[in-house]
Amino acid sequence: MLNISNNSVSNQLNLSNFKSGKKVFRKEHHKLFRKLLLLFLLILLVTMFLPWTQNVTSSGNVTTLKPNQRPQTLQSQIPGRIEEWFIQEGDFVKKGDTILRISEIKSDYFDLKLAERTGSQLNSKNLSGESYINKIAALKRQINALKDERGLKLQQAKNKLQQAYLKVKSDSIDLETIVIKQGIAKIQYDRTLTLQEEGLKAVKEVEEKRAKLQEYTAKVISQKNKFLTSKNNIINAKLTISSIGASYMDKLSKAESSLYSAESGAYETAIQVSKLETSLANYNKRNSLLYVTAPQDGYINKAIKSGIGETFKEGEQLVNIMPAVYDLAVEMYIKPIDLPLIHINEKVRVQFDGWPALVFSGWPNMSTGTYEAKIIAIENFISNNGKYRVLIAPNNELEPWPKAIRIGSGAKTIALLENVPIWYELWRQVNSFPPNFYQPENTKNSSNKKK
Repeated sequence: MLNISNNSVSNQLNLSNFKSGKKVFRKEHHKLFRKLLLLFLLILLVTMFLPWTQNVTSSGNVTTLKPNQRPQTLQSQIPGRIEEWFIQEGDFVKKGDTILRISEIKSDYFDLKLAERTGSQLNSKNLSGESYINKIAALKRQINALKDERGLKLQQAKNKLQQAYLKVKSDSIDLETIVIKQGIAKIQYDRTLTLQEEGLKAVKEVEEKRAKLQEYTAKVISQKNKFLTSKNNIINAKLTISSIGASYMDKLSKAESSLYSAESGAYETAIQVSKLETSLANYNKRNSLLYVTAPQDGYINKAIKSGIGETFKEGEQLVNIMPAVYDLAVEMYIKPIDLPLIHINEKVRVQFDGWPALVFSGWPNMSTGTYEAKIIAIENFISNNGKYRVLIAPNNELEPWPKAIRIGSGAKTIALLENVPIWYELWRQVNSFPPNFYQPENTKNSSNKKK
């Protein structure tokens, strides 16, 4: 029976004569098997033409829709030393609640009355600035008074100069008159002398005429002296005008120099006041930074710096807080080859870790334990993992996401694409082809309208 011998026993033994042989060899089992095989092939052929939804699967994490709703760490804007904690991990805090108190570690800010003393310096500088302003006003009044006085003095000197011109003119006329009279007296004297020599006039008359001539000669000399004195008065008046201009120019220059010095001092005081105001505002702001407060309502997750007396630098993380109000979302990562198939407002099915689900990726209507979502944002730059980040949010109010989901937990996503027959999908998978290039109906209609 094991066919280890060359002698055959099939010719000597008929198995169909046995009871078991009759049950085996006389029944036609192949007919039933053929029917089952034909039925299976028929079912398989029908299945090949059933619709299959192409999809892009991905894994991601639960996050929040808005950046300000995500977990955040609180830092201090100044270096310091932890003095007192007002919370413990797990506590709920409201916006503005004090989380911890810190103290200064820089020697420049050890003075507890630093802001008060700076305020006193600021007040003193303000008073100094007011004094400069009053000094500037007084110097301006002084300059205006000097200008008015200079105007009057110059007008007075010009009047004297005009008088000197008129006096010169008057003296010149008088001089001409006396010279004419002297000439007449000379003519009368010569005539009388001639007549006296001829015996027609007496010597007395000649002497009278000579005395008259001498008188007018003396008057001419006297008038010339007055005339020269008048001319000298003109020169003196001009010198007076020049002296007044120079004198008041010197006084005005000194007053204006004092004015400019006062204005410069006022500007420097204003700069110092501005610096002190800035310093005072910085000190007040720095004092408010000695208390770290909650930026929004939330829960304290973890105290990163925990010890009393522990020092830290500015910008160093102190405590982690999770906002109390947030909108859930899922971030998934898509391969670059699948990115053209993803569009805004497209539907996506999501399965969360820890929630049981039965998933048929090609038949989303038959899947259970998955939740509907839609794409709301697609990142334009590739991430460090070599994929593009896509943000999805809940889309169906009748099927809300589980409330027990926590941010950071895992999720699997299925982006639904075009409906194709199963045989086409199998052929695509065997050949490693990408899914069909798919565009939503709204995009197609808008492109047709543009055409």
